[in-house]
Amino acid sequence: MAGFVGLVGDYQLYIDGRWVEPRDGRYDDISPATEETIATAPDASVGQVGEAIAAARRAFDDGPWGTMSPQERAGCLSQLGEALRERADEFFALSQVEWGCVANERVMQIDSSAYMSARAAQLAATLTDEPFAGMGAGTTVLRHEPLGVVSILTPWNFPHCLNVMKVTNALAAGNTVVLKPSPLTPLAGLALARIIDAHTDIPPGVVNVVTPSTVEAAKLLTTDPRIDMVSFTGSSAVGCEVMSAAGHTMKRILLECGGKSASIVLDDAQVTDDMLRQVLFDCCSLHAGQACILHSRLLLPDSKHDEVVDRLGALARAVKVGDPADPDAQMGPLISAAQLARVAAHVAGALNDGAKLVTGGGRPAGLDVGFYFEPTILTGVDPDSTIAQEEVFGPVLTVLRYRDDDDAIAIANNSRYGLSGAVWGADVDRAVGVARRIRTGQIAVNGCGPGDAPFGGFKLSGFGREGGGIAGLHQYMEPKAIGMPA
Repeated sequence: MAGFVGLVGDYQLYIDGRWVEPRDGRYDDISPATEETIATAPDASVGQVGEAIAAARRAFDDGPWGTMSPQERAGCLSQLGEALRERADEFFALSQVEWGCVANERVMQIDSSAYMSARAAQLAATLTDEPFAGMGAGTTVLRHEPLGVVSILTPWNFPHCLNVMKVTNALAAGNTVVLKPSPLTPLAGLALARIIDAHTDIPPGVVNVVTPSTVEAAKLLTTDPRIDMVSFTGSSAVGCEVMSAAGHTMKRILLECGGKSASIVLDDAQVTDDMLRQVLFDCCSLHAGQACILHSRLLLPDSKHDEVVDRLGALARAVKVGDPADPDAQMGPLISAAQLARVAAHVAGALNDGAKLVTGGGRPAGLDVGFYFEPTILTGVDPDSTIAQEEVFGPVLTVLRYRDDDDAIAIANNSRYGLSGAVWGADVDRAVGVARRIRTGQIAVNGCGPGDAPFGGFKLSGFGREGGGIAGLHQYMEPKAIGMPA
């Protein structure tokens, strides 16, 4: 492809193993750090989205992918993992300009993707029929079969790793896919297609990437009867729309949506500087607060409230916000002007509702270009207020007081969401006991996260689980029991 610098350039659509000119023109891809156009993205028409679905359908029903052994599919995924590892520097350069990834996010945002593909390859090779101990007279085996065509809809905050995770899990299970990245990060998906096309033996039509800007074209990926499953990560509001649209044809659905998770500091916790730095990162500054897993509500007992808030405020003011190209930048920009305005409006609304501003609340000094917002800490917040209930998706930490463990648990569970969370305490048994009572999909105790466990949420945070070993592949498969004579 001529005119490319690394992985940044004016791509075409990737349909049925070919690069195809878009019928609906092109749209600008804006860098959040500079507000400049870094490339133009191909705007897929409704018809072209339909053609991508048809290609995936043919590849599943008639192509070689379905007749390959699990080991052969694993070989293709291993090729992809190796190519992603070799091109990690280029993907990181893309992430810096397209979605504002800074150096301290690289492992999570970029380097993890090669591991994900390699892990999917390992899991694909282990798929086998399993004996099932039933009450019948004969023998029963349980097999998991691919669902068919999977449409994958990914967000703009962690686009590369989510594209890779969903695509490789779906492929490892034996499905074919149509990937639609966010219009704010179209190059992330198209660059992945470029790697698949050039460096793997994945057959044509197995992976298709389309980047429509219109709701009409995107919605086809949730309604078309040729699609068997929708895998979506994004806001809870859009997730509900996806669920409704897919329900008419009873598609299988995996939804990973929003969060308003709580981090609880118990009254016996040893509050070290290292702990507070992790709290600030996990609660506020990770990818400028644009992460569903953030613990954006911090619950503090009266005995520790003022000290912790003062120390956190000092740490927040010391965070270096800046251009992701600066290796010393600790936090980059928000994704767009609209997101910047949304975060500012949430903070203004909280202050109008009586919250107190500890630090932040606006654009950092000296950063007049780019969609930057300071790490912001708010106190004096009512647990039922908008700022304590709505997902801000910006670097805004809401601090709430609690009386005792029961009160902390009640406040933490006072949410429409249930995705992540944390508990900090010196008595580990007590901290784990509190963690068990929080209605959430994952929770860390004393900074120890659940690792490569199934990831997903309760309530409006979605349903189904990503990752977690073979269980993650089974999300993209249908169980089938076969009874045989003894």
